[in-house]
Amino acid sequence: MTAIAAAANENLAHISNVLIYSAMAVYTLAFLAHIAEWVFGSRSAVGRTAAAITTEAGAARSGAAGAQSAQGGGTAVLERPKVVTRAGAGARDVPDGPGAAGTSEKGDVYGRIAVSLTVLSFLLHAGSVLTRALSVERAPWGNMYEFSTTFGMTVVGVYLGLLAAKKNVRWLGLPLTTTILLDLGLAVSVLYTESDQLVPALHSYWLWIHVSCAILSGAALWVGACSTLLYLFRDGYEARLVEGRTGAGLRRHLDELPQDRRYARLKAKLALRTDNPMSRLPAAATLDKLAYRINATVFPLWTFTIVAGAIWAEAAWGRYWGWDPKEVWSFITWVAYACYLHARATAGWKGRKAAYIALAAFGCYIFNYYGVNIFVTGKHSYAGV
Repeated sequence: MTAIAAAANENLAHISNVLIYSAMAVYTLAFLAHIAEWVFGSRSAVGRTAAAITTEAGAARSGAAGAQSAQGGGTAVLERPKVVTRAGAGARDVPDGPGAAGTSEKGDVYGRIAVSLTVLSFLLHAGSVLTRALSVERAPWGNMYEFSTTFGMTVVGVYLGLLAAKKNVRWLGLPLTTTILLDLGLAVSVLYTESDQLVPALHSYWLWIHVSCAILSGAALWVGACSTLLYLFRDGYEARLVEGRTGAGLRRHLDELPQDRRYARLKAKLALRTDNPMSRLPAAATLDKLAYRINATVFPLWTFTIVAGAIWAEAAWGRYWGWDPKEVWSFITWVAYACYLHARATAGWKGRKAAYIALAAFGCYIFNYYGVNIFVTGKHSYAGV
């Protein structure tokens, strides 16, 4: 009977491996579909720019003809000039971009195909995690391979949940599929561990509570970090937009820069290449608000994760806190996000300064997982790679 059960578990582990590779293949198709979405959206943006230039030229010619006609009648009518005010940093009245597909119908079709493929790959991914759990008859996050695959599945689940809630987050699709492919590629090539039972210290219901909270927190924090990173790029684009240094204005600025100012010219060239995709993202204020809401919502869950880990440590090792590297970096991550939330509510620290703190905090989370587990020896090392 034991031999039959072992064979069944081995078959389930094999099915889990097949499903994870299948999920990676479909994620790759979703990745390519998202690239097509952005490419066709870029073409639609070029069309909009050309149409806008043509319209402006026609309006200028009509205005000149009207002025000449009015002067021919003996009376010239002068209109009140329009007053243009520049909004301060962080207070720009800039609308959200049209999305990755822009106004391209073909780009929108590819975007919908990408989302459908992401749903399919998520189901395959979830099936892999489930069969892995059934093969070892425990929670499927007992080592770095299992944690990585479950973490990736949860990130995709958060993204699809936001889409189901009618949130405008399809622009996350390309960075999402890129990240998941990197995560799973590292998991199956470097972190893979054969399905096996855990050491006695990990046989506890706290494994379900503590680690699941850490995974869910990390998945949501990834969305917040991605939104923060794109906020910094979009904020730079909007600043140039206010200064008239986008499109033709940026090209003139580049032409006026001396050849010896290589760094300034490089920045201008990069801006020319990124202005198109940046113009299709949500406004900087929208991205900043999304990142803040996610990080503020998840912060109590991360706090509970640390508290649950301390309770489990007391049950397993007889002490709540022992300055283990994993415990220390979990606390550093908590402090970093606390600083971000404080900075976000403090005058003079909102905007880019707070965003840099948020990215540093997520960097602490990533180091706490990869860096501490791989390069630092501690009580959490027995789970293995």
